[in-house]
Amino acid sequence: MTNDIQHTAVRRTGRAITIVAAAAGALLLWTVDGPWAGLDLAVHQGDTTRHIGPAAVALTALVAGLAAGGLLTLLERTVRRPVRTYRIIASIVLILSLAGPLGSGVGTSSRLVLLAIHMTVGAALIIGLPGRRNYR
Repeated sequence: MTNDIQHTAVRRTGRAITIVAAAAGALLLWTVDGPWAGLDLAVHQGDTTRHIGPAAVALTALVAGLAAGGLLTLLERTVRRPVRTYRIIASIVLILSLAGPLGSGVGTSSRLVLLAIHMTVGAALIIGLPGRRNYR
């Protein structure tokens, strides 16, 4: 029983680190491509333009990470091949999420940076969240 508790604690810690790392990667890209490069990252929302700041980047990445972690936990309890199923679902969600920056980014540079941020967070969560355990 103690071994199961330790294993669960290690898994949760690893997942939390992965989620924070995904958010940190997104913030790093925002910093390098936004303020340092002089780009103003923005998206169209209806008739208005919304500027993308660090809080929005970090919060969105954290929410995506928590949702992905919840999905993976649910799949581990309900399906035979949870990591494979998780990676398929997460990859589809990532591909669908790319429509946001493509459709609403203001200018080519904003679109490219926002796509890079999406891909960074998505890759970190798809590859890193399941960890290095071996599944069938």
